[in-house]
Amino acid sequence: MTALSPADLSALWVSLKLATITTACLLVLATPLAWWLAHSRSRLKPLVETVAALPLVLPPTVLGFYLLVLLGPEGPLGRLIAWLGGASLVFSFSGLVLGSAIYSLPFVLQPLHNAFALIGREPLEAAATLRAGPLDRFVSVALPLAQPGYIAAATLGFAHTLGEFGVVLMLGGNIPGRTQVLSTAIYNHVEAMDYRNAHLLSAGLLVFSCAVLLIVYTRGRNGWRTP
Repeated sequence: MTALSPADLSALWVSLKLATITTACLLVLATPLAWWLAHSRSRLKPLVETVAALPLVLPPTVLGFYLLVLLGPEGPLGRLIAWLGGASLVFSFSGLVLGSAIYSLPFVLQPLHNAFALIGREPLEAAATLRAGPLDRFVSVALPLAQPGYIAAATLGFAHTLGEFGVVLMLGGNIPGRTQVLSTAIYNHVEAMDYRNAHLLSAGLLVFSCAVLLIVYTRGRNGWRTP
């Protein structure tokens, strides 16, 4: 069995760290947005849904390019960050987290949106009759009932972030130990005609992706019940 090189192990670590941090951030940020989408009747709702789902159809390189333009030294957000004394997000791990969060948002938001929508208003209204406040109703009723959605969102968000390429390459570059992830490491191996190591990393991602989808579909069909 071929062992991973130190560079590949570093790329694996960066990928796992990126996927973990991005998924955690998205679960926090997408929760209020998913709740609003599930209950709002605002005329802005279709626009918000469109913008949030845009990464599903937009090529990753396009998204990465515009993030690079916005966050670059000459971009409006890049200039604002520099004026505030912050470090540039371009070619940094923090920039990768931001780009990954935007790119993986639909994969976390949609399961949460569906979970909250399926709860309906009846359980919340019943809790309200028992004098439960809005926050209490959300924490005590909505969150437990939405648990399957959170499991699916975390699983899909983590897996999708782990396999990113276009956004990562455009915004973070390919810096070993900092912004080089598994997908860019595979690209390096292919460019160097090192197909053996490219196969090794690709096969690992393929097996992981199949396992994630199998878990989501089988457990989702069974209602995520505990065995």
